[in-house]
Amino acid sequence: MTVALPDPPLLIITDRRQAARGLIEIASATFEGGCRWLSMREPDLRQKDRVARLYNLIAISAPYGATVTVHRDVEAASGAGAHGVHLQRGGDPAAARRALGPAALIGVSAHSLAEVREAEEAGADYVTLSPIFPTETKPGYGPALGIDDLAYITSTVKIPVLALGGVDEANISDCVRAGAAGVAVMGSVMRAYDIQAATDALVRALTAAGRPGDK
Repeated sequence: MTVALPDPPLLIITDRRQAARGLIEIASATFEGGCRWLSMREPDLRQKDRVARLYNLIAISAPYGATVTVHRDVEAASGAGAHGVHLQRGGDPAAARRALGPAALIGVSAHSLAEVREAEEAGADYVTLSPIFPTETKPGYGPALGIDDLAYITSTVKIPVLALGGVDEANISDCVRAGAAGVAVMGSVMRAYDIQAATDALVRALTAAGRPGDK
């Protein structure tokens, strides 16, 4: 692994369309709840607007020492000074690192062992593997992989794997026992009435579960 994961290794992915609040309020609530890693995933924004909002998110993250990344848009990450980027499956981590520098945190979305291996060989720092559990947020990626597949995949690769898809405070410990280096959450936090409390519950569950450690 080139760049270490933030601590705690809880990645909250934004989707303001699912939330009743704006991005800044969402981010502030997650940071207050203990999150130290936020990725802005707002594909409908024009790049100029994405850069501006990303810049603001980075500014409010500073007092918390939090990591802010952006989904897909390497140019926006560079323009705003983000801490890294999360690429779609098949993305090019090496090109992203050349653009963002050696300290950038580079992740890739994966939905199978083959895709995890591809990201690992390409030099990604981590992958999100989804969907682990049934979820409304990622309905187009086939049936849920389940804990057994998660355990098999994490035992086969060295790259840190974040469990994504249907993850909540009740099943985080199962993900960690299966070898996940952390978890990623989007819809359940975005739709929460109290985002800070929802984030705090996830952080507490992840802390209680412990972690298998960096691979």
